[in-house]
Amino acid sequence: MLKGDKIGLRARRDDDIPALEAGLHDDVATTARADSNPWRPLAPGSPHSRFRVDEENQEHLVFSVVELAGGALVGGANLWGIDLHHRFAHIGLGLLPAARGKGYGTDVVAALCHYAFVVRGLHRLQIETLADNTAMLRSAERNGFVREGVLRSSAWVMGTFQDDVVLGLLAEEWQPR
Repeated sequence: MLKGDKIGLRARRDDDIPALEAGLHDDVATTARADSNPWRPLAPGSPHSRFRVDEENQEHLVFSVVELAGGALVGGANLWGIDLHHRFAHIGLGLLPAARGKGYGTDVVAALCHYAFVVRGLHRLQIETLADNTAMLRSAERNGFVREGVLRSSAWVMGTFQDDVVLGLLAEEWQPR
């Protein structure tokens, strides 16, 4: 398990999936903000759940986020779009509603940076998030990510176009927490 100050990142287990689907996917507004695909209803146990792990896909690594104190599941995190030639990946995370506002997001980003830069030897990480996602922007910037640009009206979210902010961090800029 990868450990931060408050959270651990561990392999996704089948018994994590129902809680993540109920707490994240079934919330249409949250899913519409977090996923580039339109929300659609999924039956429990659907093979199309975005929380399922494809062990064959080495370009998308999936973690479950747990509290270190007690081990409760608090969300999911991933490195996606991993490009080993350019040594680059994207970061994504989603916290269950009860886990938000506790500093876990900053800790998750820190643990993913450690994994990406130290364990995997990547050179660059990138985060894309909606311009009004202050929690993610704050978590990224607290870990040294720099705002690199805004993609104007690039995300269709619940009936309106929204701006995406692109943030980047290079291995040589990263300061372990």
